[in-house]
Order: sequence, then structure tokens, then C-alpha cells
Amino acid sequence: MQILGISAYYHDSSAALVRDGMVVAAAQEERFSRIKHDPAFPAKATQYCLEMAGNTPVDYVVFYDKPFLKFERILETYLSFAPKGFSTFRAGLPVWAKEKLFQRSLLMKELQAITPDRFTSGQLLFSEHHLSHAASAFYPSPFEDALVLTMDGVGEWATTSVAIGHGADMKILHEINFPHSLGLLYSAFTAYAGFKVNSGEYKLMGLSPYGRPRFVQTILDHLIDLKPDGSFRLNQRYFSYCTDLKMFNSRFAELFREPARAPEAPLTQFHADIAASVQHVTEMVVLRICRVMAKETGQKNLCLAGGVALNCVANGKIAAEELFENIWIQPASGDSGAALGAALAASHLHLKTPRSVLKPDAMASGALGPEFSQSEIEDTLTRAGAKFSVIPDRDLWRDTAAALADGEVTGWFQGRMEFGPRALGQRSILGDPRDPAMQKKLNLKIKFRESFRPFAPSVLAEDAADWFDMPLPDSPYMLLVTTVAEKHRKITAEEAETRHGLGDQDIQRSDIPAVTHTNFSARIQTVRHENNPRYYALLHAFKEKTGCPVLINTSFNVRGEPIVASPAEAFRCFMATGMDRLVIGNCVLKKTEQNPSLATDYHVHQEAD
Repeated sequence: MQILGISAYYHDSSAALVRDGMVVAAAQEERFSRIKHDPAFPAKATQYCLEMAGNTPVDYVVFYDKPFLKFERILETYLSFAPKGFSTFRAGLPVWAKEKLFQRSLLMKELQAITPDRFTSGQLLFSEHHLSHAASAFYPSPFEDALVLTMDGVGEWATTSVAIGHGADMKILHEINFPHSLGLLYSAFTAYAGFKVNSGEYKLMGLSPYGRPRFVQTILDHLIDLKPDGSFRLNQRYFSYCTDLKMFNSRFAELFREPARAPEAPLTQFHADIAASVQHVTEMVVLRICRVMAKETGQKNLCLAGGVALNCVANGKIAAEELFENIWIQPASGDSGAALGAALAASHLHLKTPRSVLKPDAMASGALGPEFSQSEIEDTLTRAGAKFSVIPDRDLWRDTAAALADGEVTGWFQGRMEFGPRALGQRSILGDPRDPAMQKKLNLKIKFRESFRPFAPSVLAEDAADWFDMPLPDSPYMLLVTTVAEKHRKITAEEAETRHGLGDQDIQRSDIPAVTHTNFSARIQTVRHENNPRYYALLHAFKEKTGCPVLINTSFNVRGEPIVASPAEAFRCFMATGMDRLVIGNCVLKKTEQNPSLATDYHVHQEAD
């Protein structure tokens, strides 16, 4: 039994394939279309999943939410606030009338365009948004039983939900409904700080350690009514998302006595303090819910999904409280992962497929996208005019590790493409974390992005506890923030507390300064041989060379561009940036050996993220 899951028409559209309850393939459409956060029907991602299905029939196609319920929410919201928002409602109504309310027909039309006469309308199912998220977290997890917390902007109605999973069954217990949304609160501050909603939230999180949470009480007094059990209501006097295409209104800015920051305008300490404040409130909400639900349900395992689950700082706080013995976070926690969850929900809840619990999980380390053979890589590079050498594995690890130790920034392209927003050693840019200048070099000359943004460390799993304060044994998906171990710090906690503003970015805080954030924090990825043998071998070679089992790992792309999906895109990105070396499969390319005429400035054409 094969099931195709689809997420589309909002942001981060994707497709996923499940066979007999097991994850086979998954990919975001943006990787193929090269449009970041592409919301369109995932035609190319779907085609990839159908290719992975082979000659076996795909029995059902499942869409990740229910359009009629979503329209009900939009209509009731308009009636609740009328006559405010009439112009926005009037502008959007034709789209809903023509497309969204007849989404079955639209989806069938898109599927027919890809694979004529393969599917009938009777094979098309619809999941609910939060059920899709919860299923994406529980079913691939390594737990027989778990509490499942989903938090995001909004689905049909739900913005926060709590479910219990047991075996192949899962039931939602509690919900908080629109317009009261922790995700939308965070997005409102994202927009206020001058970042783009649905993509800039991680920037706000990265900015928060540079600030002081001096506006927490203002937020609690005016914007969110937070109850002891973690339930909450947002004061709609300050927000516009119910009636307009904006997140907040003039009262919001007046509350903080500063106008909203224009995109790309200079960041000030005020913006860092705003980021720190809403981050603190977010952690308060999440922790209160977790405390109450852990006590109410007695569950020892926690699964997380939804866009808020990408807030790895809050995830680290949950882990540090030791409310649960084990935590598993869906690596594609946003809407892209809901395509996978929709397929899994249909498999286990609708079709009653038995569930197999796999260790360490059923996500194949996130490597669920396309891969390329060595011959395909060599043919692509030859056609592109690239100069390269082909090196056997043992020499590849050693030579690449030596280049990294010498300060070379290296593009690393191996195996199947990752599913979700994080590069995990398949489509990565790597660097030496011991180099104090590496963080700024990567930001400004490679990624072409803001200098304050932190980079994540990949570390050999067996060495993680020696280098970091580990609240959990593993963090394979780079979704947990912890701190650098005290033995590797260069300054005291007192010094860090007094020197953590935007003007203190260049202070060397640890033995691995390029991945140590201003408060000693780091968003870690632990790497095991059984999960990613090629990346593990490189990390091990780097440790043998330098004594350090850590590398900088950032996604293989420039600002405003999706992560590269193909060898051709990797070579193009390599030639357009300050990367020194590119390793694709067993092919090694050195920048100094390439024809300079192949270089491009394509990053200047990318829309700012």
C-alpha cells in the first residue's frame, strides 16, 4: 500500500511517499523550482516521489488540510470583525470561490498534468492540518507511546494542539483555536523587527541572545493573557492578521514606542531586546504547556511538530527541564512535513496499517530526497566546464579534513538530499569552528547575509558530551540548542553576561568561537556512523587532524535561495561565492583551478529572505 502526501498553496509545499506505513521519500518543491518557500502545487516533488514508487501503484493521495474548514474559519473571522477587513475579504473571495473551495478538482487537474489517468477522484483524501503535523511527529518517532505537541500559526482552526499517540493510534486531546496563536505572535514580532514572516522567524531567534528581555511584562500585560496551564489569548486590539494582510497595527508600535524596522535597515539594541522578550514569552508558554501535560498524562516521551517546533532554543529549554525522559522533534516541522504527516495519518488512522517502531527513528536521518550517481556527477561537472579530480574515499576524508583545518570553506554534497530546512551533511557548507574569523567570513562572503546570524556545529556523537552540555543524548536534526561545555570556554559566565550585545560579536568565547553564540549557546547536530557514514568519516578525519571533533555546518545555498538540489546547482553556487573547495561524491574541485569566466553574481538577484 503506497500513499502520496501533498502540502501546497500556503508556503513550503512538498510531497512525500509512504509505503506500508514506512517513509520512502520526501522533498520540498522549492528545491526543484528554486523559489524559496514555494507555495505552488509540488509538481516536481510529486514527480520525484512517484518515481520512487516505481512500478507499484500509489493507492491514495492525501492533502494535508481541509479547505472547507479553513474557509469556514476565514468566513467566521470576517463576520466577527465586520465591517473591518471587508476589502481584504472581498479581494480573497474570488480565489477561494474559484480554486480553494473546489480544491479536489484543482488537485486532480494538477495530478493529471503530471501522470495522466493514474488517479481518480475517489483516491483523493483530506487530512486535518494539525492532525497531519502530529502524525509527522509521532509515527516516525522511536516511541510506542508519546505526548505530541503541535504549535504553529494556524491550520483550519487550531493553532496549538496536544495529542496522545499509542502504537498505530493517535487522538487529539486539547486545542487552542485561531485567532489565539503563539506562532502568529512570534510572526508579528518577526515583522515588527523588519524580517519576512514565514521565513525570518529563525533570524529573530538568532538575534534574541544579543538582547535583554526587558519587554516581557509589556507583552504579558498587553498582548497575551497567559494562564498557569499554558493556555492563552491574544489581545486583538494590537494585531491585524484577522482583518488585513499585515500582522500588527499602529497600537503595537506605539506600545513599544518605536516604529517598525524597515527591511534591511540597521539593527539596533532595541531590536535585539524585542527579540529576546518575545523569545522569553514563547518559552514561558511552551514550558507551561509541557509541565501541565506531562503531569496530566504521565507520558515520558514527547514529540514536537509545527512551525514553533523549529524554535530550537525553546526545545533546548524543554529538554533542560527534564519533564520527559525522551524528546523527538520532526526535522521538517513546518508545513513541508505536513505532507508526510498526511500520508502517515491516512496509512495508520484511515487504513489501519500496523505501525513498526524503528530506532533511532523512521526518518532515515532526513535523507529522503534525490541522489546522484558518481557517473552522473562527473558528467554534469564535465558539461559545466569544471576542473575536478576523482579521489577514493579514504583519501577524500583525509584531504578534505586537511583543507578545512587550513581554513578552506568547503561545499559538501553527498547522498540523498535532506528533507526539512536544515542541512545535515548531505547539502552542506563546512568550515573550521576554531577560526575566530570564520563566522563573519561565512556570513558576509559565502552566504551574503547578516553578520549576527550564528552557525551550527556538527559533532561526533561520542564526543558531544565532552564539548557541549547535553540535555539529551542526541540531537541528530539540529533542532536543539544547548551550551558549550565550561572546559572549552574562554571567558567567564559573568563576562558573557555583561558583554553580549550586538557590539560584542567579535569576542572569542570558546575554543570553537565560530559556532559559539553570544551566550555560549550552540544549535548542535550529533553525527553517528550508522546514520551518515560519509559525513561521520569526515568529522572523524578532522578530529584526527586537529583534535577537534566539530565542524561548522551551514546549508549549501546563499541568502534568499533554497538549498542546492543538484550537482549543477552546487557548482553554480560554488563559483558565485567565496567557497574554496567543493566535494561532490568523490569529485574534488578547487576554486583556484576553475575558469574564472564561469563565476557568476547570481546571489545579487536573489530576493532577500
